[in-house]
Amino acid sequence: MSLLVAIFALAAMAAPADKMAAVGDVAQHAVEQSQLTLPGSAPFHLKAAITETTNPESQYSAEVEEYWISPEKWRRSIHSPEFSQTLIVNGDRISEQDSGDYYPFWLHDLVTALFDPLPMAQQLRAFRAQIQLPGDSPRSTSCMNSQTHSGTPPAQSTLPLVFCFQGKNGLLKSVTTPGYNALFSGFQPFKNKQVPRQVTINPQPGTTIVAKITQLEQISSPDEALFTVAQPTPAAQQIKSVELSEDLARRIAKNTPEIVWPAVRAGKTSGVLAVYISVDRSGHVQEVWPLNSDNPALNDAARRQVSQWQFQPYVNGVPMQMQSVLTFAFTTRIDNPYPLLDNAQARKLAIHNDHVL
Repeated sequence: MSLLVAIFALAAMAAPADKMAAVGDVAQHAVEQSQLTLPGSAPFHLKAAITETTNPESQYSAEVEEYWISPEKWRRSIHSPEFSQTLIVNGDRISEQDSGDYYPFWLHDLVTALFDPLPMAQQLRAFRAQIQLPGDSPRSTSCMNSQTHSGTPPAQSTLPLVFCFQGKNGLLKSVTTPGYNALFSGFQPFKNKQVPRQVTINPQPGTTIVAKITQLEQISSPDEALFTVAQPTPAAQQIKSVELSEDLARRIAKNTPEIVWPAVRAGKTSGVLAVYISVDRSGHVQEVWPLNSDNPALNDAARRQVSQWQFQPYVNGVPMQMQSVLTFAFTTRIDNPYPLLDNAQARKLAIHNDHVL
């Protein structure tokens, strides 16, 4: 018995202890481990396929290809049903060829995740929070959970900010913010990095879009013709995007009818709802995604109506696409409520559902 106790004691002493670290340092280390496009990284050729796994025939599909030599020299091609782009960067010369006038937000989100997985890494250095990393587990997850507020009382919502890291090495596992969310998985080695081969986003309940890296190889002898910029594209013709505060977005709104809230069959009849909008360079709303709602049954009504809103084009030197959170207070009523079931009816429905499953 004493021998067993001694063995267990030695094992406990040998197990690496969990450690606390500043979330900014953990974020920076995660980026250094996995981001392909940092200065000094190995030149690479990458292909990725994007599909909506919940509906493979949907418009949420694309092919992405990148030839990357350095942060100052790369070529990226994106092809989707509604938008395509070939972007070449060679020093201070940029060529951008677009098919379509609007770069979809969902697509931009995934492309960002592939090449710049934690775009707010520098901002995270301002957080004083500590995060606990496991001493020995390669698969456990450690998260920093925070929140931000949108809107102003009485139309004010609380939105999550969550950054999760995997295992003792702190690989980036997931990011959730109002304007960017991504889940990283399938890490495999590439040169001196651990690169996630799959990125998943869930822009709304029931919609899952996945980017899978289908090819990743080192470039040893780059074809210089790929990076030739014969005629630079003027800045005014390049598609740029910016996230605005809700206050600024509402100040440049020019046609924003009051939301007409329909009756609901259940849930709260008053509360707050927040959505994330993406607006093209002419000021038309192109995408509306739900963020938080005290009654999700109202999401579709908000989405349909906000899609008709118009804004003044946002100009910062040149017209830009813009994104923002919009927050609404709602008041509605219950109509045609779901019937209350007695015990016998509830048991019958449960038995039926079990058979269906």
